[in-house]
Amino acid sequence: MTMIELPDNQAAALKAKAALQGLTLQAWLGKLAEESTVDLPPKPLKTGRGMLAKYGPAPTAEEIDENRKDMFHGFGESF
Repeated sequence: MTMIELPDNQAAALKAKAALQGLTLQAWLGKLAEESTVDLPPKPLKTGRGMLAKYGPAPTAEEIDENRKDMFHGFGESF
């Protein structure tokens, strides 16, 4: 058995919540402890694809190659 120290006003509030459900404080706390949050599905992770979806489709490999050619056209010729 575990002893938990609470201020009297908090203990009274917990007893009142238990009484609203027709349970003793011990039974109500036992019920709370048995309710498992492990059964909940995990929150889905946001992928990079999902975060960037608002910007539209990614460029194709051909578009990337064309952009590289335009960007580096004449690079190093002035040396």
